[in-house]
Amino acid sequence: MDRAEKKELVTSLNTVFKQTGVVIVTHNLGLTVPQMNDLRAKMAQAGGATKVAKNRLAKLALEGTDAAGITDLFSGPTMVSYSDDPVAAPKVISTFAKANDKLVILGGALGSQVLDANGVKALADLPSLDELRAKLVGMIQTPATRIAGVTQAPAAQLARVMQAYADKEAAA
Repeated sequence: MDRAEKKELVTSLNTVFKQTGVVIVTHNLGLTVPQMNDLRAKMAQAGGATKVAKNRLAKLALEGTDAAGITDLFSGPTMVSYSDDPVAAPKVISTFAKANDKLVILGGALGSQVLDANGVKALADLPSLDELRAKLVGMIQTPATRIAGVTQAPAAQLARVMQAYADKEAAA
């Protein structure tokens, strides 16, 4: 990697650290290329990304960002995963780490909040933004459905009473 490529990588990582919702640092020693490609595909599907970067360059990119507190995590064979959704990347990484012992979660950052491995796993257990939105829409729609049911109930009861009288007349 020449100097211009390194500078471009540092700039892109700096932008990532400033703009994304969550950043996760993992050890990836021993992962095969197909496993890495699988992880990248799953992360992209969830709306995130995964990059392997030199520790020195990642530390330079962290300077001046809210996530600067995770600088100590960059030692050994590290990989950075991130997403705008604070739950998407932790879910993918946590699920992948359960299936692959060679991926070890070191920690991460949620804005300026530094997370340890347990903090990342706790984020992974939360529902995603889409799930929360669906629950909220369901909560909003439920009262409307109940109101519609309550307003229709008297008319339905009246119709049943009229039908009962009609059946009684027809039987007599």
